[in-house]
Amino acid sequence: MLRTVKAVVNEQGNITLLEQIRLSSGRRVIVTILDDEPTTEQLRPFGLCAGEFMVPDDFDEPLPDSIIQAFEGK
Repeated sequence: MLRTVKAVVNEQGNITLLEQIRLSSGRRVIVTILDDEPTTEQLRPFGLCAGEFMVPDDFDEPLPDSIIQAFEGK
């Protein structure tokens, strides 16, 4: 099992977890260092692709049985 736990690193390099965890004996911990500043992802503007494609009227209709069976490996 892999869990992600947020932590902060101070100027001396000491790591402080932002939540408590319990590790049973024999567990390993891997630390991944990310960029100093988290990137803020901006939402894409509404209607960005307006007029570039059309959604068919039957878009929400159930798929034909043959396509469902293909997804199920039958």
